[in-house]
Amino acid sequence: MGVRRRGAGKGGRPQRLTVLLHIIARGKIGRSPEAELTDRYLKRITWPTKITELPDRGGALPEASSNGITVVLDERGTALASIDFAKKLEGWRDGGRRETRFLIGAADGHAEPLRESADLLLSFGPATWPHLLARAMLAEQLFRATSILANHPYHREG
Repeated sequence: MGVRRRGAGKGGRPQRLTVLLHIIARGKIGRSPEAELTDRYLKRITWPTKITELPDRGGALPEASSNGITVVLDERGTALASIDFAKKLEGWRDGGRRETRFLIGAADGHAEPLRESADLLLSFGPATWPHLLARAMLAEQLFRATSILANHPYHREG
């Protein structure tokens, strides 16, 4: 899947600088209900998005941008409310970050050096999720967070 980019905003005005939301996932999603769900949310995000698939073992991570953020999905990480997740994205965007990489591991998770080098360890709770569902859940939370930042009514508190 390639990078989706948006051009000028309404009336030809340039849009506010956005961050590339780059999901890097171990394992192939193929044609599946989870792939359809993931794609459905990613298509609704107005920020540029990209998915890179790596084999379950091996395969080098794409090179990180010098001005990027690395978020590792890990069950031992911090669980964030959707509003707090949106605030993180907002801070990275407003701080001039160009890319946020979201790393989804294979069945054995991530190597300790990768976990230690992450800017954020993000958890979807203490349960272990299949990587295909984790992708869909991440895509939904990215859509929700960008919707919150755009004052879109998709997110409802309470």
